[in-house]
Amino acid sequence: MNSHAGLALAVKEKLRAERNAIIAAFQSDHKPEKLLSHLRQSVDDGLTQIWQAFKLPSSAALVAVGGYGRGELFPYSDVDVLILLESAPDAALKSKLEELVRLFWDIGLEIGHSIRTIDECLTESAADITVQTSLLEARRVAGNRKLFEFLQDRCQAAMDPQAFFQAKTLEMRQRHAKYEDTPYSLEPNCKESPGGLRDLQVILWVAKAAGLGDSWRKLAERGLITSTEARQLMQKERAFKDIRIRLHIYAKRREDRLVFDVQTAVAETFGFKNTDTRRASEYLMQHYYWAAKAVTQLNTILLQNIGAQLFPVPTSPQPINVHFNEVNGLIDIVRDDTFESTPSTMLEVFLVRALHPELKGMTARTLRALWHARFKIDANFRKDPHNRALFLQILQAPQGVTHALRAMNQSSVLGRYLPNFRRIIGQMQHDLFHVYTVDQHILMVVRNVRRFTMTEHAHEYPYCSQLIANFAQPWLLYVAALFHDIAKGRGGDHSLLGVADARKFCKEHGLKKDETSLVVFLVEHHLTMSQLAQKQDLSDPNVISGFAKLVGDERHLTALYLLTVADIRGTSPKVWNAWKGKLLEDLYRMSLRVLGGESHSPDRELINRKAEALKTLRLFSIEGNAHERLWNELDVGYFLRHDAADIAWETRALYDKVDSAVPVVKCRLASIGEGLQVAVYAKDQRDLFARICSYFDRQNFSILDAKVHTTRHGYALDTFLVTDTMFANHYRDIISLVEHELSELLTSQAPLPPPIKGRLSRLSRTFPITPTVDLRPDERGQYYLLSVSASDRNGLLYAIASVLAKYKVNLHTAKVMTLGERVEDVFLVDGPVLNNARSQIQLETELLEALHV
Repeated sequence: MNSHAGLALAVKEKLRAERNAIIAAFQSDHKPEKLLSHLRQSVDDGLTQIWQAFKLPSSAALVAVGGYGRGELFPYSDVDVLILLESAPDAALKSKLEELVRLFWDIGLEIGHSIRTIDECLTESAADITVQTSLLEARRVAGNRKLFEFLQDRCQAAMDPQAFFQAKTLEMRQRHAKYEDTPYSLEPNCKESPGGLRDLQVILWVAKAAGLGDSWRKLAERGLITSTEARQLMQKERAFKDIRIRLHIYAKRREDRLVFDVQTAVAETFGFKNTDTRRASEYLMQHYYWAAKAVTQLNTILLQNIGAQLFPVPTSPQPINVHFNEVNGLIDIVRDDTFESTPSTMLEVFLVRALHPELKGMTARTLRALWHARFKIDANFRKDPHNRALFLQILQAPQGVTHALRAMNQSSVLGRYLPNFRRIIGQMQHDLFHVYTVDQHILMVVRNVRRFTMTEHAHEYPYCSQLIANFAQPWLLYVAALFHDIAKGRGGDHSLLGVADARKFCKEHGLKKDETSLVVFLVEHHLTMSQLAQKQDLSDPNVISGFAKLVGDERHLTALYLLTVADIRGTSPKVWNAWKGKLLEDLYRMSLRVLGGESHSPDRELINRKAEALKTLRLFSIEGNAHERLWNELDVGYFLRHDAADIAWETRALYDKVDSAVPVVKCRLASIGEGLQVAVYAKDQRDLFARICSYFDRQNFSILDAKVHTTRHGYALDTFLVTDTMFANHYRDIISLVEHELSELLTSQAPLPPPIKGRLSRLSRTFPITPTVDLRPDERGQYYLLSVSASDRNGLLYAIASVLAKYKVNLHTAKVMTLGERVEDVFLVDGPVLNNARSQIQLETELLEALHV
């Protein structure tokens, strides 16, 4: 072993021992600044020891750049260094430097290195804002001090503060867009996400580049921030560093994302515990979101202030009213104490913003004053009739409602005006289908309802836009949206708990009796329509008449339909699909007919659907009584469970194959615009449904709906709606393939393959759902309702079907509902095994085993 290798081994052991000791000390005293400083010093010493042993030219310098240059080193962060040379190296020096860098790696560091002269540094800096930023924080570790100081002088002389500010703010906007412009991601990156450490660093970078200071204290001394703001920024910065350190320690690698897998473990290191209503991780994440929100607000204020110093623009305030002026397209307060002396202006400013869409926001002066005055929103403020009127005016504004509410939430005004809303700010929802925190979901639902009213968005949900155009006082829907989930996390039924909050708000804000009744109804029943549409048999007249009786009139029905669509759309982009949209619209239209006096009788519906189907069949030249042979084998249930268009399609495909000896499989693009509709006609057999599911499972199709029917002469006529994201734009190409392959499979009668327990998603593994199976007779005692709930995975429906086939359970209908990462399926079944208590228990036990992974 040569001397350099021996030295590297000794330094490596020393660094490892020191890092372990520093981490152990942090786990005892929880002082992030101390850990960052001690780790940096430890690495400084190790690198210096190696540098000195190499006896490099005295003109060279070892320079720390980036975060390491800033004097902070997280447990598993990269160590970025610059080897600064006076002139380009010759071959011998280049070889020696390559060996040096290898030794830097050998001592256990994740080294990011560059070897440059000062001129090369300036050239790279001019071409790459990232290089310029890393050099801004350069710090000499070893070697020639004068060369390093000369580099600093040259970099400072080459710095264009205005260009640097513009580049860094543009870079920040791009980074924010990458993280969906929200600090409320359920798995935020505590370094890069909006409101994270990087946003704090951007402020200090542009301030330092402009010569305004390189610390919060210095920025306060220059008057860019107040001492209170400086203190808050230091607290938030310390909190994020603390979290990032714990992430590194837990993961034993560089990890800056608060992913679901680590949230609970990190929360426990802070002392958070699970309670009856909330997980430890939810407490941690709510603290994180509050801090990120504060950083986002202060970041906006500071960057505006720094930008104003770098780009002074002559201001000529244009009066808006006695309290506000327009300054360069922004709302500015007339006096510094506007909010303090007239607290109601803390609501008025958002009304002004809503009524003046040409204004793009507020000045830093206004934001700062609002931030500091928000504590004046107290019980007396909330009781003031003028303030209550202002809040209603914001909701009733013809435009800008969503922007106003989001800005109110960001500035903490909304949470202080609605204390119960404040409780759910940053609150996570681990139900596997909400991808937003509760407050963000609520504001998303308000946004969705608002979009129904806008002509530019009418193409998205034309039926909703048509309905809301004739709906008086749509602002009542915004109130209901604000309160529909406001009681999440309190324990108990949040719909019922939210009713009390909504009723209190309506009473305090002077809403009329009928207005209050509508809002309260919507809050209490905001889940009812979606659950009924996706879990109940909409061909059952009792289901429709019962729902019509619940809503009572067309206004309540329309309001609930609009809120339901907006609510589902506001949970996650993955939850909504065209099939759910069709179910809701069907339920709305059928209920509307009942409310209009038309009885929802099976006989009338049967006549109507047969008549419509016959009209379509005539278009395909199927004349006379050609359809009757098939229709005579189908009972009323078939016609009631299928649309006229589906009846016509299946009749056209099967009218001349009623006694087919071989299975018939027909496919088409689904009329709802998503997925494939697959009809299977074959002699009935015990495991037919399971066999079909096994095919869809192998093809990675998701089954959205299944209608299972048995003809009078013993044939199965099953219809499936299936989708696959991989083939979202290529369904036409695979129609013939599905028809051919599925027909062959059903003809072959090959043994059923064993179900494969597909892997759960990472979210489902972290927050697993306890599978449930509920089997009970239906109201008429003719069939059994089988309800299952579990985490979604590939092959789940096939696993269920396999168990039903094993126990010879007959399947009549299947309601397949996927909510993000969770499935809730309902099957209508019968079979001799269900009449035996012991066998029924065995069936339920095996179903539970099939649902587990």
